Amino acid sequence: MCRSIKTLRGAAPPADENDTRAAALQFVRKISGYRAPSKANQPAFDAAVLEVTAATARLLEGLQKPA
Repeated sequence: MCRSIKTLRGAAPPADENDTRAAALQFVRKISGYRAPSKANQPAFDAAVLEVTAATARLLEGLQKPA
């Protein structure tokens, strides 16, 4: 699906907020079909990026470290 999104788990150095936001932005762009949404769609687009960024951060924090 989004081949340009890099794997963030186990990244060296660890993924930061910029990395998670960039991945979320790519995901939302792919799902919505918008590279740059119209002004009418911008609020929904931005809200989705924030939600996906937060979900990504929670996922990465919750994953068990490899043994």
